[in-house]
Amino acid sequence: MPEAVESTDHPPHRPSRQVDAVLFDFHGTLAQVEDPIQWVQAAAVACGHELDRGKATMLADRLVMAGRAGGPLPARVPPQLAEHWADRDLYAHSHRAAFTGLAATVATEVEGLAEALYERLLGPEGWLPYADTEPTLRTLHGAGIKVAVVSNIGFDIRPHFDAWGLHSMIDAYALSYELGRTKPDPAIFLRACGMLGVDPERTLMVGDTPADAGAVKAGCAALVLPASEPGRPNGLTAALTLAGCGA
Repeated sequence: MPEAVESTDHPPHRPSRQVDAVLFDFHGTLAQVEDPIQWVQAAAVACGHELDRGKATMLADRLVMAGRAGGPLPARVPPQLAEHWADRDLYAHSHRAAFTGLAATVATEVEGLAEALYERLLGPEGWLPYADTEPTLRTLHGAGIKVAVVSNIGFDIRPHFDAWGLHSMIDAYALSYELGRTKPDPAIFLRACGMLGVDPERTLMVGDTPADAGAVKAGCAALVLPASEPGRPNGLTAALTLAGCGA
């Protein structure tokens, strides 16, 4: 009988999955607000007015400077709006009051425009997912990695993901106005991990601001990506690589 020989052949090494969950910021990470001119023109139409591009451009510039939800922070917040501004991501009514109030500081000839601009924000048509959002979420979902959206926000974004066909790929939503905590408070990241039933040390947070990096204090790893223009890829393949399921 020939002696048994132990094989020296080994299957190719496959790295183990590095994380059990990925948390994503919403604005500037998975989606971006629509073009400001389109935003103004669409809101004006909802008020029964049509604005030519020149007029819409002028108004859009002023409204963005005044403070647009999803846009740059305003240079100045009027004293009468200060409390709502401070609480905008904690209470839905303060979010609405802050941003409609800022829009109302811009003189227009369109009655009801401030409210229409805000309503535009509440619907999926006012936003555009990044080009790599869907494939990134699909890859994570297929790999069995849980996903949560963690956002400082004053309204429900679940309908947005539903309209974009992405809702089935999101396991939980940790929204500041529902939880009473805002990033960078570690509590909101810990709550998101609790919703997913995962260990923070096996969790990656992906965002676009220093507030998102607050996840490190909760024990998570963090990836901060600069926000791209609407509709373009946003570098989310880097999250797949860190999650251990990149190409």
